[in-house]
Amino acid sequence: MVKNKTYQTYHQIFKDQPLPAAFVDMDLLDENIHAILKRAGSKKMRIASKSIRCRYIMEYILASNTSFEGVMCYSAGEAAWLAEEGFDNLLIGYPSMNKVELGLVADQVKLGKRIYPMIDDLDQAVLLNKIGEEKGIVFKTCIDIDMSTDFPGIHFGVYRSPLHTLTDVKKLVEKLKSLPHISISGVMGYEAQTAGTADRQPGEGLKNAVIKILKKRSNKDYTERRKEIVSWLTQEGYVLEIVNAGGTGSIESSSSEPWVTEVTVGSGFYSPGLFDHYSGFKHLPAMGFVLQIVRVPRNRYFTCSGGGYIASGKTGALKQPYPYLPEGIKPIKYEGFGEVQTPFVYDGNIPLKIGDPVLFRHAKAGELCEHFNYLSVLKKDNISAFTTTYRGDGKSFL
Repeated sequence: MVKNKTYQTYHQIFKDQPLPAAFVDMDLLDENIHAILKRAGSKKMRIASKSIRCRYIMEYILASNTSFEGVMCYSAGEAAWLAEEGFDNLLIGYPSMNKVELGLVADQVKLGKRIYPMIDDLDQAVLLNKIGEEKGIVFKTCIDIDMSTDFPGIHFGVYRSPLHTLTDVKKLVEKLKSLPHISISGVMGYEAQTAGTADRQPGEGLKNAVIKILKKRSNKDYTERRKEIVSWLTQEGYVLEIVNAGGTGSIESSSSEPWVTEVTVGSGFYSPGLFDHYSGFKHLPAMGFVLQIVRVPRNRYFTCSGGGYIASGKTGALKQPYPYLPEGIKPIKYEGFGEVQTPFVYDGNIPLKIGDPVLFRHAKAGELCEHFNYLSVLKKDNISAFTTTYRGDGKSFL
């Protein structure tokens, strides 16, 4: 088993490279792929492109094992582009009202590509039906079900779909019957409160305990609702090619549902900083970025060029980059990670000097690719290739 690499190893790799740079360590990625396959058992898995944002890496994962099948895209334009680039079986994970991008999707569907737009509202379906009529196709749509749970005084989950219950689904399905250019071919339910909520945050013992209890109770709630909705749709004669669930944080529970056909996985491949704080699993840090020390303002204080790669979502310390190597790096509380330079204090034992590389990890996964045109592909402690990110391909979808 490959373990985390040392600072000396990465120092040797990056000492003569132009910095800042982002990298994927394929040795650690391979270990994460193996661990994720073990966690999912026999269940098929769909790759979340939002958490990867690099065609080379997505192709690599898809080719690694037949359990990986298809991609969940985060925009209609991205799905159309990936289809042009040779990808197939593309689930658009979020509804779109972008007429131009949906038109491009329709063109790819007409060419024989399997692309599933997401809907949870009649207006979205009406637009798809209109485009389908103009292009002479039938869209295979996927219905997005809200998996959040409302406890007394607590909305546990995220605000996504308005379809929460079987009654909600029945009302929408009845309206969709008048739209001949769409079909219901899938159901998706993303249990964000389980898949994307850490339950081992440092210094949050009581909060972690409460989250674990809420996760368990919520899992029982949404599992029953998903079963009920899938069962009804099947009884009504709908052929569901996709019943999609989960994320990195809920692989085991999602895979255990017999009616679920596939589980979405994304962040677990890179294993960014936020995924250090889960009690049920621990993957290896396969992705990171390297800054270069350019100043030494005083003893034990160093300043790097670049570094302001803050994660989206609710702001806070957990969304900042995570110091990685060498051990002993601590960001300056009142400066944080800057747009053009990042200071830090260092309490480690390895001597540092101007010009040395310093490693960090992004809080999330694919978002780091929005800051770099290329990823350094590491294999057996060497740079084996450079590959473009979406940004390097000239693509910015959202």
